[in-house]
Amino acid sequence: MASLKHLNSKASVDEILSVLHDDAGLIIDNLIDQDQVERISADLNPYLKIDAFGRDEFTGFKTKRVGALIARSEACQELALHNKINEVSKQYLEPHGDGYQLHFTSAVCIGPGESKQILHRDRGIWGGYLPRKVEPLMSTIWAITEFTKANGATQIVPGSHKWDKDRIPKEDEIAYAEMKAGSVLLYTGTVLHGGGKNETLNDSRTGVFLHYALNWLRQEENQYLSCPPDIAKNLSPEIRSLIGYSKGGYVLGFYSDPHDKSASFESVSPENMFKDHVQDDFSSLPDPTELVSKSNK
Repeated sequence: MASLKHLNSKASVDEILSVLHDDAGLIIDNLIDQDQVERISADLNPYLKIDAFGRDEFTGFKTKRVGALIARSEACQELALHNKINEVSKQYLEPHGDGYQLHFTSAVCIGPGESKQILHRDRGIWGGYLPRKVEPLMSTIWAITEFTKANGATQIVPGSHKWDKDRIPKEDEIAYAEMKAGSVLLYTGTVLHGGGKNETLNDSRTGVFLHYALNWLRQEENQYLSCPPDIAKNLSPEIRSLIGYSKGGYVLGFYSDPHDKSASFESVSPENMFKDHVQDDFSSLPDPTELVSKSNK
């Protein structure tokens, strides 16, 4: 059976990137402490205790899924800003864009009796229109409970990001992301993966999914609805920027305030939504010839 590489919590960003480039998946053991795991669990329990399961085989008839984690959990906000994960995301994605964003949040609890999820590549959410040479995602699954093969540890096929898209893995090419609570699975948008089969009688497996994507792509989870301005105003500027209340590049994501009759908030960064005056740094605007050049790649 295939296996995933495990790195310790002291692993450098370069070490992590090296394994990602080779295998497109790895586990960092014990990256957060049990106190943080317990705080995340406490935030999520009110939602996960409700018996609301998936509606098809892909989402899982015995699997619970809870989104809007940034709005619902202060502990998940901290998790989304984890320094090492953000630095890995930045460096891994930067060949394909000038920034990244939080793309998707979900707590997933695979219950006893759940079947295996079909193996898939997350990049498929953009309909197959992205060239294969563009890697759009760096994803994480944080173990909030222990992950074992028996209770539904994530299936992942190391190295499948380099395969022909139609190649089907053999059983011994599939690894299982077995890890202790507080550990994290990192994987890319091009690697084959899927939820595991839970063969236990009473052991549910809970993970927090936080995915990071290029800032010029539409997010899978609509963060502006999952975390609307009336909630986002109470968050830190860092987490607001990460979920998309910021510009990407020169003008991507600007807004104009439809209620502003003074024309003070025309074509400005969303960051100004939370201020009483405009704070755009127009001194940093690129040369027009540079913009034209970039548009002709």
